[in-house]
Amino acid sequence: MSYVKKVLQPEETVKHESRIHWIVYVPGLIFVILALAAYLFGDLAIPAGWTSTESWPMAIGAALLIIAIYLLLGAFFSRWTTELAITNRRIIFKRGFIRRHTIEMNMDKIESVDVDQSILGRILNYGDITVRGTGTGLEPLKDIDDPIGFRNHVTAG
Repeated sequence: MSYVKKVLQPEETVKHESRIHWIVYVPGLIFVILALAAYLFGDLAIPAGWTSTESWPMAIGAALLIIAIYLLLGAFFSRWTTELAITNRRIIFKRGFIRRHTIEMNMDKIESVDVDQSILGRILNYGDITVRGTGTGLEPLKDIDDPIGFRNHVTAG
């Protein structure tokens, strides 16, 4: 059962749920492409006679692949363990699995919702959200899917 469903109060309903956008996988995928390129084209890049062994392309490719796996698993885990929901009473944000970080803000304490999107973010529909409340605010929520839809659900009341 998700964290959001566990902490719902009586007569509280979820209006909107969001998650981290798939764009977080891009750095890992770039390293996969670099690993494949190093492995496949490494022999062409190293002139004959420069090395006594022919394992350099494979070693570089393996190192890049290890970095890619680390980045992809980190992105998957981050995406899997992050929940963001808007209920009829509050905004709930949860990040983490064993070490959990949660933030909740009542809807009547919200002053504004800031959305920052790059050009790529506008094209692929992701961005950063900052919820500002009376006295405090939520930390910026990075790479959130459909940030305009999120803002509209908060400001719609």
